[in-house]
Amino acid sequence: MSSHTIALNFEDGVTRFIDCKSGEKLLDAAFRNRINLPMDCSDGVCGTCKCRAESGQYDLGNDYLEDALSEDEAAQGLVLTCQMVPSSDCVIHVPVTSISCKTAQQRFSATVAGVTQHNDAAVVLELDVDGPAPAFLPGQYVNIEVPGTGLSRAYSFSSAPGEGRISFLIKTIPGGLMSGWLARAKAGDRLSLTGPLGSFYLREARAPLLFLAGGTGLAPFLSMLEVLARAGSQQKVHLVYGVTRDLDLLLVGVLEAYAARLPDFRFTTVVADAASSHPRTGWVTQYMPEEMLRAANPDVYLCGPPPMVDAVRGYFGEAGITPNCFHYEKFTPNAPLKESA
Repeated sequence: MSSHTIALNFEDGVTRFIDCKSGEKLLDAAFRNRINLPMDCSDGVCGTCKCRAESGQYDLGNDYLEDALSEDEAAQGLVLTCQMVPSSDCVIHVPVTSISCKTAQQRFSATVAGVTQHNDAAVVLELDVDGPAPAFLPGQYVNIEVPGTGLSRAYSFSSAPGEGRISFLIKTIPGGLMSGWLARAKAGDRLSLTGPLGSFYLREARAPLLFLAGGTGLAPFLSMLEVLARAGSQQKVHLVYGVTRDLDLLLVGVLEAYAARLPDFRFTTVVADAASSHPRTGWVTQYMPEEMLRAANPDVYLCGPPPMVDAVRGYFGEAGITPNCFHYEKFTPNAPLKESA
């Protein structure tokens, strides 16, 4: 019997992936996978099981009351999981925490395959995962435990979902806990990871995409670009990649390769240091494609340090720009948790 993969993204950012058999209702599939999604009547009467379908194809049938799910709500992607029958892979936002649904984060182990230093700015960490390739949504992150400390740090995947070898772009922090460990890490070292996590991930592209990356905030966009390239996306994509110094400008060759693979992908690099010889100096907000913002009404994805995120949000407000969708994630290099919206 065929089945579909359903990503359940909970209010606390925890994501669980379950299989849903052909013709099976999502609520039943979740229970079969030992996840107690919200429910009361299970007959399409109360609306307690209402969630949002962010991508995928499905059938809602007509065996539910208007009071439980109105036509307007259904048109906006809201679903009753007690009635919804997926006909493809789907991403479902569940408006409660994972704990309330009696599920939790997933843990897995991996072995260091390589540690590549890029100037003094960042490290590319590659890991071979024990067992099946981890499932995640492009743009999400995991918590990686720093061996011997009992403490974890959060890093976005820079690799695409479905790969046994995963990668991360990690900022080098002098005196940093993870940076110190990476300086002496070697192939074969073992790591424990928890996740996937986060509400910052690529949604189904229905409009042009504007990606705004600051420093190692480039990582989730590399995952997104690989997914778009593999899907043969024809959507217009523009990435503005801002860094502080020339030495922080990393993996430009990788972006050039994506420009060759994706027919309508363009990227712009920006260095903040006024003394830089780079052709574009200043801030990301100075180099965003105005025509795209004003005329195309794009989906905007933003990942970078808090000052950059706040500056972009402030710029949009002052300029009266309201993107079609706006997803952002701000991070602090030493913080174990991330903030996203």
